[in-house]
Amino acid sequence: MRVSAKSDYALRALIEMAAREDGKAVSAEELGRAQEIPHGFLQAILADLRKAGVVISQRGQSGGWRLARKASDVSVADVIRAVDGPLVSVYGLRPEAVTYNERAEVLQHVWIAARDSLREVFEKVSIAELAARELPDEVTTRTARDEAWLPH
Repeated sequence: MRVSAKSDYALRALIEMAAREDGKAVSAEELGRAQEIPHGFLQAILADLRKAGVVISQRGQSGGWRLARKASDVSVADVIRAVDGPLVSVYGLRPEAVTYNERAEVLQHVWIAARDSLREVFEKVSIAELAARELPDEVTTRTARDEAWLPH
């Protein structure tokens, strides 16, 4: 799996919003500076997150962006789907929609299993946990294994 810059930037911007103790809206400029995200790219990402109901924008002097829901109710999977679409796709199709001939049909099971594995992590980690730097046991157990850190 590849994590796009769009997903990475979206998550970093949301962590920045959730970590603000005052809960006030934050400007795109401030988010971009804090997380070193190019302004134009960030604006497009925030628009995608707004369409998905993850953030809301506020106009006026104390305007900016803030979470539309509690940070604990927004998962990493929600964010990736909002900015990049399905967690796993094959030729732009969801794995269950792909068809193969008899010899290769087993590949569909691999794609489905991969998506299920990603869901086990991405749907369990919330923006609130990321902002608090406290991950669920399901994630820390996986990162505690030496094999998880190998580059292959």
